[in-house]
Amino acid sequence: MTQNVRQRNTRGSALSGLYIILDPSASADHTLLDVLTASAKAGAKLFQYRNKIASMKVAYAEALALRKSAHELGALFIVNDRCDLALAVDADGVHLGQGDLPLHHARKVMGPNKLIGLSTHNAEQVAAAAAVEPDYLGFGPIFTPGSKLDHDPVVGIEGLRAVRRLTALPIFAIGGITRDEVDEVIRAGANGVAVISAILKASDIQQAVNDFVSRISAPTPPPS
Repeated sequence: MTQNVRQRNTRGSALSGLYIILDPSASADHTLLDVLTASAKAGAKLFQYRNKIASMKVAYAEALALRKSAHELGALFIVNDRCDLALAVDADGVHLGQGDLPLHHARKVMGPNKLIGLSTHNAEQVAAAAAVEPDYLGFGPIFTPGSKLDHDPVVGIEGLRAVRRLTALPIFAIGGITRDEVDEVIRAGANGVAVISAILKASDIQQAVNDFVSRISAPTPPPS
């Protein structure tokens, strides 16, 4: 195994728990840098930068500052969609949607030591993803998202439970997940939960992160 692949595998071992998506359109009262800093200090270890409307110049400046802070705080930093931006700021990886660059091309661009995640929304996409071997999957929406109007059909807890049987890849459940749903999401087979509004719109970010991290780490056992 090469050193690059070992580095990628080491990063991959952290692919569980709370995954915070930093999207400026969902953050009215806090800067993304403040959200990342407070969240990392409260125990979050994985962040994704997502900005669908900024120019490349603005996105680069924003992502670079976030990546520097994430690395200083010992957290992983992923860029949504853009392989070029991810490489420009030396992010830990890129997260791809179904309409983005095919994964095998993204791997050629990103190299062997960067993480690549892939969004999936149904069983067919999960099965196809398992064949191309991303480092992890996003799956959802589990519930109705609070930050996205043009979302894919809601899959529910049963949809998550069904796709868990299709792959051994780490799965991050996403879509409308609040702290009250964390237990059942983890029991259904998710390795972690990806959240936007529940953290970015929280009045007390550190407390919100603490609530998620503690529930993910120790989900309530199912009733007997």
